[in-house]
Amino acid sequence: MARTRAQDYDAKRQTILHRAAELFAQYGYSGTSITMIAEACGASKALLYHYYPDKVAVLFDILFDHLNDLVAAVEEAARSAKDPQERLYALSAALLEAYRDADAQHQVQIANLKFLSDDRQETLRALERQLVAIFADAIAETVPAVGHGPLLKPLTMSLFGMLNWHYLWFREGKGLSRQQYALMASQLITAGAAVAAEAVAPADARPLRRQAASAKRGA
Repeated sequence: MARTRAQDYDAKRQTILHRAAELFAQYGYSGTSITMIAEACGASKALLYHYYPDKVAVLFDILFDHLNDLVAAVEEAARSAKDPQERLYALSAALLEAYRDADAQHQVQIANLKFLSDDRQETLRALERQLVAIFADAIAETVPAVGHGPLLKPLTMSLFGMLNWHYLWFREGKGLSRQQYALMASQLITAGAAVAAEAVAPADARPLRRQAASAKRGA
């Protein structure tokens, strides 16, 4: 007969993932043992093995749950915002909010993907690509001159650079709020995108683009 799961199975699993992420972020994946994870959870190694067969499985679930949460958050933000500029801000704000209390998971994502097998890495990279595509589509819609041309990828990854590394300097309650920083970052990208699109446009197309931009401002 299959063993029945305890009612608090999912809660305990989340505790394991949270504590393990903190340890991986502090000591590195290689420097963290199953024993350390069990002790941090106030549990025995035997109980931990009831949830996870090995440390690799713990690492995968940390990253899979984290990326799933990020994708779900930005998808909801994309659905709730109608105006393109508002949508890009909403995506940025949602991502930063999803990062709240998830600094450890974020650091583990950046540093430890390499310890997983190729197939597990591909599963996680597919979620990363999904996340990037949502932002890229929002930028392309916000700045039609950029569209899905060669500028879109560097602009999208520049925005991720501003958002993903904010944990290194951001302190809650000091300086800009998460929402204010999200607004600043999204507006920097769209303003810069317009300038960049003008700079790389063929010389004979630039007057037409300037006329279109002027007409849009006057509308």
